Amino acid sequence: MKRVFGALLLSAVAVVVYLTLRGGPAVDAPGFGRASGPIQTVTALVGGEKMRFLGNEDVQRILRERHRIELDATKAGSIEMVTILPTAGKDCLWPSNQVAVEIFRRGGGSPLAEETIFNSPLVLYTWDVVADALAAEGWIAERGGAYYVGDFPAMIDKVVAGTGWSEVGLSQLFGNMKIFSTDPRRSNSGNMFAGLLVNMMNGGEVVTAERLPSLEPQLIDYFRRMGFMEHSSGDIFENFLKTGVGAKPIIVGYENQLIEFALEHEEHQDLLRRRIRTLYPVPTVWSSHPIIALEPACRDLIQALQDPELQQLAWERHGFRSGLMDVENDPDALPVAGVPRSIDAVVPMPSAAVMERIVDAL
Repeated sequence: MKRVFGALLLSAVAVVVYLTLRGGPAVDAPGFGRASGPIQTVTALVGGEKMRFLGNEDVQRILRERHRIELDATKAGSIEMVTILPTAGKDCLWPSNQVAVEIFRRGGGSPLAEETIFNSPLVLYTWDVVADALAAEGWIAERGGAYYVGDFPAMIDKVVAGTGWSEVGLSQLFGNMKIFSTDPRRSNSGNMFAGLLVNMMNGGEVVTAERLPSLEPQLIDYFRRMGFMEHSSGDIFENFLKTGVGAKPIIVGYENQLIEFALEHEEHQDLLRRRIRTLYPVPTVWSSHPIIALEPACRDLIQALQDPELQQLAWERHGFRSGLMDVENDPDALPVAGVPRSIDAVVPMPSAAVMERIVDAL
């Protein structure tokens, strides 16, 4: 009997060690075991930045085999999916910030449930030569391998004022300083940048409905000077890489985008390390990724996406920080240097009512 007990104890210890080293539960872990029954198709409008995650074969396999879900996802801008796009026949909306949820409710929507699945800080992407020039102006500092825009309000003052690139030592670039974003009326990253921008124009304080009218003319002027704006965060990031420093010296994006691209293009990792800089504004804003359940089937998807193995895949292969309290994100597991372990300087977005007024004005 003692030998049998000893063998069982050793087996239990081995399982615990395996799970610890593996970093996630076994396939049949309680609450995330293999579901029975037919596969159900769940339909969703999804922010473009999450499409590669959902296209990951391992993600699809886990959803199908463990949770009996096939996801039919259509790419859409976070703002347009909660305002102008038809949602009939959709089980879920998966935008990229909490403001979108509030806009949905203000428009008469009544979610059956909503849950934040991932988080991503808003970042700036730029080229080495631009980062060096901005550092010479005293706006950028490197700490622990990461690049921070430590005096972001001062930099925004120059950008909004229309300071020429030549005035910051970049005479080879045409025109005035711009931080390019997606269209705030359609895409989440552009919408969040509009909120962050107006907060910085307000001295770093969250803009209220009473304060907005005095800042609105400058905000409108800035976005009109930007010219054409892409509708998707994925599109602007791809165009940033393809067209080079002359077309888009600085863009707004999500932290996960460069991580994901580097993982998918190992042949370019050295070039990315040498030429591209991820800048963390101080402060920045969080892009949460809440799922809005329109139909009961979406509840199953919400539960499935909290699977610890899917959360681990989201971080290590797509750069999304977990939305769950008990899941840690280790930067050492990523192929990209300069990713902070935590994002400490964050300012809240303006209220949904203020953001709706900004969208209407733009």
